[in-house]
Amino acid sequence: MHKFNPKNPDFRELINEKFKGQFFMKHNNMKLTEIEAGYVSAEVILQQIHNQQDGITHGGVIATLADVAMGFAAFSLVEKGMGMVTSKLDIAYLNPSIDGKLVARGSVIKAGNKLYYCEADIINYRENKDEVLVSRAYGTMYAINLKK
Repeated sequence: MHKFNPKNPDFRELINEKFKGQFFMKHNNMKLTEIEAGYVSAEVILQQIHNQQDGITHGGVIATLADVAMGFAAFSLVEKGMGMVTSKLDIAYLNPSIDGKLVARGSVIKAGNKLYYCEADIINYRENKDEVLVSRAYGTMYAINLKK
């Protein structure tokens, strides 16, 4: 993991405040579990609502968890008054996610002026104690000016 110096020393508090407005994440019972400069992990305890028709976790749930972990990892590095949106998301589904807990570990690979290149590993901690790498995602996040 790279070491970054955040431009906003209060990035953790700001991320927690911003997360309160993530209604889709709340609706799906997702939460942030670790927040560091350039790194965020997010998780969800899997329930039936997260499954597709064959009883495995829907790919959209996995992609959402990865996207929010990478997006907030990038957001942790910008100055106050800036926002972060996803410009590109690429995800490889490697194994099915079936039960237990899903964790996305998002980190910034390279921080630029406007573009932030990120990656995330998404791991399924299964009820039988197996840990399975479900997906690997790459994202390009774009910093936007929210100052008025």
